[in-house]
Amino acid sequence: MADDYLVRIGKLIRDARQHRGWTQTQLAEALGTSQSAVNRIERGNQNISLEMIARIGEALDSEIVSLGYAGPMHLRVVGGRRLSGAIDVKTSKNACVALLCGSLLNKGRTVLRRVARIEEVYRLLEVLNSIGVRTRWINDGVDLEIVPPAELDLPAIDADAARRTRSIIMFLGPLLHRLDRFLLPYAGGCDLGTRTIEPHMIALRRFGLDIAATEGQYHAVVDRSVAPDRPIVLTERGDTVTENALLAAARHDGTTVIRNASSNYMVQDLCFFLEALGVKVDGIGTTTLTVHGVPTIDVDVDYSPSEDPVEAMSLVAAAVVTESELTVRRVPIEFLEIELAVLEEMGLDHDRSPEYFADNGRTRLVDLTVRPSKLEAPIDKIHPMPFPGLNIDNVPFFAAIAAVAQGKTLIHDWVYDNRAIYLTDLNRLGGRLQLLDPHRVLVEGPTRWRAAEMMCPPALRPAVVVLLAMMAAEGTSVLRNVYVINRGYEDLAERLNSIGAQIEIFRDI
Repeated sequence: MADDYLVRIGKLIRDARQHRGWTQTQLAEALGTSQSAVNRIERGNQNISLEMIARIGEALDSEIVSLGYAGPMHLRVVGGRRLSGAIDVKTSKNACVALLCGSLLNKGRTVLRRVARIEEVYRLLEVLNSIGVRTRWINDGVDLEIVPPAELDLPAIDADAARRTRSIIMFLGPLLHRLDRFLLPYAGGCDLGTRTIEPHMIALRRFGLDIAATEGQYHAVVDRSVAPDRPIVLTERGDTVTENALLAAARHDGTTVIRNASSNYMVQDLCFFLEALGVKVDGIGTTTLTVHGVPTIDVDVDYSPSEDPVEAMSLVAAAVVTESELTVRRVPIEFLEIELAVLEEMGLDHDRSPEYFADNGRTRLVDLTVRPSKLEAPIDKIHPMPFPGLNIDNVPFFAAIAAVAQGKTLIHDWVYDNRAIYLTDLNRLGGRLQLLDPHRVLVEGPTRWRAAEMMCPPALRPAVVVLLAMMAAEGTSVLRNVYVINRGYEDLAERLNSIGAQIEIFRDI
């Protein structure tokens, strides 16, 4: 009976693929698997999960294959298990999205190695494909090839996909060199409160870009007579603001100085990529960047983004919260040194390997082994600062870590309007977190975690923090609608399962 079911499902998949006009190889590339695996599925010779059926349905745009509306993805977590072994850090989500936007600068073929297969990347690929950019997964779905058209078809942009990611705002820098006027949908992404684009505009107006925001779209007009005549001083040392300024400066025929620039990991990766495109950038890793732009970029480029320090911090926090011994490999140590210094102060037992280089030849990596430790609350508050300070996106993980430490820890998340509020969701799992105001939360530990069923917070990092607490809680927890986690993490549940977690993916049908 089961074999007959698999044969019928396989036939539905084959028919949908043929209706789409795809080969098995094309479907395999879209799924990040092999042609032989697709062949086995279509012949009914391979077990197939509901999650894979839903992914195939999304790839083929077939309601039949997705068994009707598959519904949101949920996680069922059996907690109280120790993690063990080793796990590799994936490439940086934030670097990958910046490089996808940066590929619009290039008229030639761009290949990005080991791109994170996450929802944020998928949304940008949908946008790029809709305006005529050809993208395909190569090398068994590991790498991404990007080939732009001679002319972009901006009127055909996939507005729904664009509105589901804030990264779309980084199209402004490249597009101002390609079009005199264009429309771009409003950006979306995590629910982290109001975030103005004015810092972006302060930088981009210096390149002649003027924007009016009406009816859910940015109406952009470019004045070609305008060019920077003095250094650009960013009013916010933001990552995407700096990246937008870099993208605009890359094809400006002249030298652009950007001051108060972010020197964070994704900005450095973008600078390394621009250098591969032939754009010289002085001051990488500092707050003053000097960009020697070139008016035309037409090269075939092959680039490897570096590993994600925020994912690395997630995995370290997973080990700490579950009281496990775990080796996290390929950790970009330059961007975690402050976090590790704080954890050392709290009593973390760990060691690290000698440093070695990432595939980009520039970023320094280590392998980090974390052991069960008796932690004490830090004397000082936990708060983020621009690099080289404690990373803004790593602050939420300290809520879960502080919850297992002895004493009270003050966490001051001053950057976002309401992210600290979402951290109090840990209280439903047994945490003792007191919200002092929208930016400050007081965490008291140690915590006896308990299982619960709850909705996923609408912000990426707090959502993962809740998942980590569920992994530590004895019993079975359910985390519903985890799309936001899939925005920033590739196959997180499966990868955690590989080191000892017990997390089941399921959907409402």
